[in-house]
Amino acid sequence: MSDTTLAEAAAAQMEEAVALRRRLHRHPELGLENPRTQEAVLEALQGLGMDVTTGTATTSVVAVLEGGRPGPTLLLRADMDGLPMHEDTGLDYSSTVDDAMHACGHDAHVAMLAGAARVLHERRDEIAGRVAFAFQPGEEGHHGARVMLEEGLLDGDDAPSAAFAIHITPTIPSGWIATRPGPFMASADVLRITVRGRGGHASMPHQALDPIPVACEIVGAIQAMVTRTVDAFDPAVVTIAKIEAGTTSNVIPESAQLTGTIRTVSEQTRARVLDGLRRLAAGIASAHGAEAEVDVEAGYPVTVNDDGFAAFTEDVARSVAGDDRTVRMPSPVMGAEDFSYWLQRVPGAMAFLGASPGPGPAAPNHSNRMVLDEDAMASGIALHAAVALRHLAPPA
Repeated sequence: MSDTTLAEAAAAQMEEAVALRRRLHRHPELGLENPRTQEAVLEALQGLGMDVTTGTATTSVVAVLEGGRPGPTLLLRADMDGLPMHEDTGLDYSSTVDDAMHACGHDAHVAMLAGAARVLHERRDEIAGRVAFAFQPGEEGHHGARVMLEEGLLDGDDAPSAAFAIHITPTIPSGWIATRPGPFMASADVLRITVRGRGGHASMPHQALDPIPVACEIVGAIQAMVTRTVDAFDPAVVTIAKIEAGTTSNVIPESAQLTGTIRTVSEQTRARVLDGLRRLAAGIASAHGAEAEVDVEAGYPVTVNDDGFAAFTEDVARSVAGDDRTVRMPSPVMGAEDFSYWLQRVPGAMAFLGASPGPGPAAPNHSNRMVLDEDAMASGIALHAAVALRHLAPPA
């Protein structure tokens, strides 16, 4: 099989892939329950003779394609859920669901993986082993990958021993593929700090203990802590994105709340930053006679590409996209992904697929105006298929 033949096979899937992507885009679903999306996936896989199972704790779909010879199992993953936001793209197939939008490309992920399943079904005799196509809900903060793992996806004699996923993005030129060994995307934790003082009349602050200036001092100190204590080559980002306090203009409130996010690209720095935040908040509050309670909601771990599998992916990408459109990323992205849970269990990698809609700046993922160049999906279909065919090639 030549790369040209694989590219042609991927191109032949585009009509169905675009139709599926637009069908999902019109009807985005949130969280762990994506029944309409699940139904569309099951319809797309009909007739391929695969062993298909659906989740019980979430509306996942796993379809296993048996190759022509015995061998290991490779998992290919696509996430399914949208985001809780209004769409303002003006597309003919814009979301018809209030406050829900496919703003992170998961509709394209599903369409590409379904297209790859059809391509690989036609070439199953070239596979030594099997391919598990995992369609996963709940990536957008709902730990869908962890739920599927808890249901036993990586258990059993034929469980996947390697995993691969693609994430599409409009901020890279269309058809380009980018990956890197090691940390690929950041961890993501939710930070909440409650500063407790003593309420009173706003005209007499000396009779109260105002938590607001204490909270403001903590915000400024966090930025200094990150720049002064975190290795610039093992970075962290701590952003306070929400401050809440008070009810009116002439009342000093009892408390103030800070909410934000913590991003790191190593578990060591992650632990060090969390410890530093607790000491910093408690120390500043204590200096003012107040109290600070720090609560951290653990989010996704660091997404770490296996060095060997990342190099393999890069080599396959060059055969699919060409040397001039295959990029090794110089640094991780500070966004987060629950594909990290898969990669904690088995070696594998994730790659970005560019889908910029045209020249000039493009609205990024998670924007209410995010649009994709759908033609890039042909490269995604081909990359999924090529990774599987190369990884599961029969011994010479």
